[in-house]
Amino acid sequence: MEKSNLKFALIGCGRIANRHAEHINNIAQLKAVCDVEKEKADALAEQYGVKAYYDIDDLLANENEVDVVSICTPNGLHASHSISALKAGYHVLCEKPLATNVHDCGEMIKAAEQANKRLFAIKQNRFNPPVAAVKQAIEDGKLGKIYSVQLSCFWNRNPQYYENSWKGTKDLDGGTLYTQFSHFIDLLYWLVGDVKSAKAYLGNYDHKDIIEFEDTGAVILEFYNGAIGTVNYTVNSYGKNMEGSLTIFGEKGTVKIGGQYLNEMEYQNIEDYKIENLPEGNKANSYGNYQGSMSNHDMVYQNLVDVLSNNAAISTSAFEGLKTVEIIDKIYSSVEK
Repeated sequence: MEKSNLKFALIGCGRIANRHAEHINNIAQLKAVCDVEKEKADALAEQYGVKAYYDIDDLLANENEVDVVSICTPNGLHASHSISALKAGYHVLCEKPLATNVHDCGEMIKAAEQANKRLFAIKQNRFNPPVAAVKQAIEDGKLGKIYSVQLSCFWNRNPQYYENSWKGTKDLDGGTLYTQFSHFIDLLYWLVGDVKSAKAYLGNYDHKDIIEFEDTGAVILEFYNGAIGTVNYTVNSYGKNMEGSLTIFGEKGTVKIGGQYLNEMEYQNIEDYKIENLPEGNKANSYGNYQGSMSNHDMVYQNLVDVLSNNAAISTSAFEGLKTVEIIDKIYSSVEK
């Protein structure tokens, strides 16, 4: 495959940055990396033969050839780092979640509009083959009116995951729905529609003194189109991740996407229709002792290149990134203080 001439800088050199650097290197040109921890920046820079920076303003002021800045910093810094890059004249690809509050998402979108630059949000689970197939079936009217939906997110995050990390802090992490399950919330919006109201019950059972928010939640949702839904989530699945599943009950069919990461078509019964011949999806992101969502960043980057080079349609807009944060905000705001 011929590489794009687009040039990238990467801000934040933690675990997920390695995935970004790999895909940037495969499809375009990585020119610079930045992290406040010198060792992390130097290690990634050396691996790809690029320049290392330790201050974001320094990078933005000096990398004039760069077209796109990929933001892989902690959740709570996404907004400020993205806005700085946009104002400096770069397109931005921001890791999930777009931000940890609705106001910051709005400011990011405004900054992109004012700079006439693109702001890309990462929602890679949309590319999972069964998810894409169900989306197409819904668009084609195969399920008819959607009545209800059930989302289950049963993962494991042990104390080691949070050690010496920004994860688990209210300011930089934001909550379990932001860091672990925002991709799943995005699919509710993408497949079913926007959420009108939410009611949640949250608890921290096995992570007291480890994280500053919930490790478990049970949520009831009302959608604007009349559908209702439930979300049951936890990071207390004993020993390992158990399941990430989405079941949709429609007028003309029922489907369940399951597996650990919404990567398997577990059940379908649709009137005069069957989803068949699904390609095998990518593997889950692996981070040593635990795994995350499906590794579809290659498709995210391919879409970005197509948008900027070939005027293609964007796979996930900043507006959709905002909608995910809005729904999570409605869930968290519904909890009685």
